[in-house]
Amino acid sequence: MNDLFITLQQAFSEASLMTFWEAVAVMLALAYLILAMRTNIWCWSAAFISTAIYTVLFWNVSLLMESVLNIYYMGMAVYGYWLWLHVPPSQQSHMHHSDLNNGSQHNIDTNHLNITSWSWITHAWLIGATSLVSMLVGYLMANYTSAAFPYIDAATTCFAIVTTYLVAKKVLENWLYWVVIDFVSIYLYFQKGLMLTSGLFVLYVAMAVGGYMMWRKKYRHHIITQHNTSQEVVGV
Repeated sequence: MNDLFITLQQAFSEASLMTFWEAVAVMLALAYLILAMRTNIWCWSAAFISTAIYTVLFWNVSLLMESVLNIYYMGMAVYGYWLWLHVPPSQQSHMHHSDLNNGSQHNIDTNHLNITSWSWITHAWLIGATSLVSMLVGYLMANYTSAAFPYIDAATTCFAIVTTYLVAKKVLENWLYWVVIDFVSIYLYFQKGLMLTSGLFVLYVAMAVGGYMMWRKKYRHHIITQHNTSQEVVGV
């Protein structure tokens, strides 16, 4: 009887500790998303700490690919911060032409990477290639590891890897990818008892839609200002 009590006490302590760290990771992940929606560069700092915590949490519940994914996220947080901090050569050129126009500045976010949009054909190829890779990874996980939900785990991981790169490159359509990934992730985390994280991903779905709307508005504004600047430069 004493052994059972001790076992239950240890299990409760471990669960409480996991819930605490999960809550910290959730708060930081939420901060990341809010800052990313606003194209605030500090989103990557919140992402780095949050994913470091999730790396350990997912490993402890046997979501192996999710754990590996968060190691990748940590690296992408560093890459994303660096990429958003530096102005690409094409944008520097645009800044130069704007300065020629009586010193006025028409380009938005001139000190940072601008939002871009990829063609739907490019996205179709990207989705097809990522789907094939995720099926292969899922097969290997199902047959050679103890991973839970190997095919779903592999799919969310592979697509999240690609989509995180799209975020770092400020590709507008990244938010549409996240909507689908987040819906699937809700089921995955709920099945593994990560209730706080499941709740977070419900909120993520709504915020991903909001993020797409905000980025699309900024993207369209950039296109308009770029067009107006080009016309003014020609008239110089």
